[in-house]
Amino acid sequence: MGRSNKSLKNALHSQQTRLKAKEKVSHAVQISEQKARKLAGKPVSAGPSTGKGKRKANASSTQKSTIPFRSTDTILLIGEGNFSFARALARPLHSETGLAHLVHLPPNNITATTYDSEDDCYVKYHDARDIVASLRKWGVEVLFGVDATKLEWNSTFKGRRWSKIVWNFPHAGKGINDQDRNILSNQTLILGFLRSAAKFLKLGPVPIVNGRKKRKVSSEDEDRGEDEEMSDANRSIDSEMESHRGTILITLRNVPPYTLWDLPKLAKNPLPSAPGSTTPQPRYIILRSFAFHREIWDGYQHRMTKGARAHGTGKTGEGGEDRTWEFCLKDIPNP
Repeated sequence: MGRSNKSLKNALHSQQTRLKAKEKVSHAVQISEQKARKLAGKPVSAGPSTGKGKRKANASSTQKSTIPFRSTDTILLIGEGNFSFARALARPLHSETGLAHLVHLPPNNITATTYDSEDDCYVKYHDARDIVASLRKWGVEVLFGVDATKLEWNSTFKGRRWSKIVWNFPHAGKGINDQDRNILSNQTLILGFLRSAAKFLKLGPVPIVNGRKKRKVSSEDEDRGEDEEMSDANRSIDSEMESHRGTILITLRNVPPYTLWDLPKLAKNPLPSAPGSTTPQPRYIILRSFAFHREIWDGYQHRMTKGARAHGTGKTGEGGEDRTWEFCLKDIPNP
């Protein structure tokens, strides 16, 4: 097992080195373009929002956004923190127009979980107690102490499968200052989650992505795990296909160091097995990726995982966007 773990670390480290080199080239090109635009007298970037017309902006964001859920979905939420995303999905009434909502999604179709114990959760997130009370009142299943890498250890999940398993902003939360070790820690976390979650996805044919367009794939794209039929925000899963294979949705900041985790490759071309496991690592198909707009989810507030940062004082990367990746299993695992 020690040799296997060392091999995994070496492979992930090699992958990080390649990605860092690419990030440096990309950054240099971006700086060069900004200088050229400045010399040409063109604006480098748009100015900050004035804060006016917030409701109108929300409506515009919703029109441009991908809402990856249907009213018939069964949804398992992982690592919920203060459970505000679960509340946004389950909230029966919406006070503002232009916010994402699923009018006919039964709250009892949602299972919301967090890694923390119930007591720890309420200490870390001062608003969690009231949110959980509302969720339970509406009929949402709320579970504490759920390890995303060991879902099979939870007896409540025995024999169950979901059409969507969602993890927004996963993070190991170990407070490691060394970037390489931090990246490795989070890659290991995601590999463990992808292995464990595979057993709880609905069975069926591969979902059809509407408007799917093929593009030429370079050897570099293949190395990073990019799909030759990647779909973006204006494409959707075929809503008529009620019994399709379940999917996993993972949302991350689309800026370094999160891009260095190389989520697409971890899903599509993983190493043979995750550390501490003899179970073969499943392979996934990348169905699409799309921008995640926090503002369209009514009352959603991203919370970080460690110390004072858990109360919203930490930062999750400057600039860029949040991005969701949606995957389904390439092959159905043996029961």
